[in-house]
Amino acid sequence: MVAIGLREWRLFGSNVDDNPPGTYRPATSQDKPERQEGLWQRVGEYWWLAMNAGAREAAWTGEHDASGQVFPASEDGNYAWSAAFVSYVMRIAGAGPHFPYSASHSDYINIAKQQALGQTSGWLITAQRPEAYAPQPGDLICLGRASAHDLRYDDLPAGHFPGHCDIVVDTSVPGQIAVVGGNVDDAVTMKHVPVTPDGKLATPDGQVLDTRYPWMVVLQLLAGAPVA
Repeated sequence: MVAIGLREWRLFGSNVDDNPPGTYRPATSQDKPERQEGLWQRVGEYWWLAMNAGAREAAWTGEHDASGQVFPASEDGNYAWSAAFVSYVMRIAGAGPHFPYSASHSDYINIAKQQALGQTSGWLITAQRPEAYAPQPGDLICLGRASAHDLRYDDLPAGHFPGHCDIVVDTSVPGQIAVVGGNVDDAVTMKHVPVTPDGKLATPDGQVLDTRYPWMVVLQLLAGAPVA
């Protein structure tokens, strides 16, 4: 997970953005990395390899719809690929049938919570409270976006909702973890997330340290664990 995530991050130019969300602005819509030659094709590989057979999204790229037509850069929100990136990394890392590959983060967030509750089994991810578990390399940290901004761990599972997850790639620096995510600034981008001295996203009372992002759940990767 870590090696693949960092490989893709380097391919996109090793972007780091620790600024508040919404502050990134490309010079023009055509300056978006996802629409650059060589990179729109890479986004297409994420879609093609991450989605299950028959999914219409499997034909998307960083600038093409399912029929191969170039869509306007202003409509890229309809083709958001951050969940496809996570699914791609999981697929290439060898998760096999034990990860719920999806174009929506909420699908695997909900399944991870259901696994934590004992409502399902056989998956390589389980949900952990941000104040109770310190994310490790390969884990995912997730939040709700837009209408789901105030969603919290106890609200899960919560049906379909807009969300985002990043892959933890480094926990070696005290007080912060490094994560990479897809479709962040229209690229694979790294950011640094503050954590408590013992490595958690939130204090024991549930207060998330990161004032930029409302992290609500850690999806622990159960690599090497027996799978039902």
